[in-house]
Amino acid sequence: MSEPISRPEITAALARGVSRLLAQHGLASILEVPLANGRRADVMGLTERGEIWIVETKSCLEDFAVDSKWPDYIDYCDRFFFGVTEDFPRELIPEECGLIVADGFGGAILRDSPVRQLAGARRKAVTLLFARLAAQRAAEF
Repeated sequence: MSEPISRPEITAALARGVSRLLAQHGLASILEVPLANGRRADVMGLTERGEIWIVETKSCLEDFAVDSKWPDYIDYCDRFFFGVTEDFPRELIPEECGLIVADGFGGAILRDSPVRQLAGARRKAVTLLFARLAAQRAAEF
């Protein structure tokens, strides 16, 4: 008999699947991005045109229920999504947010996010953060 999958394992698989989905849509992505407001985005993606997407992953209902900080991410992206597992109750995801369902192998965008254009100065700051963090992580060995 196999052991149940732990919440950290589900979260890691979910982030991997979201990252793979974003790559299929032409986005470069990185995990665990610290924002200027003290929050940390689970997954941040950057399109070829410079549009910034943030995906907040939720591994289970309990994870979603205790999290009221998600509106704090909206000021740092053009599009905001929740990324959830296949069995997550999707009706709980707010209508004003995009919805991605994923597992460790990939995912699908079930509801697109409304576009909220970032101001130029904020876009520059977040894009530089993304670039520096990606470069620092690439240099780690």
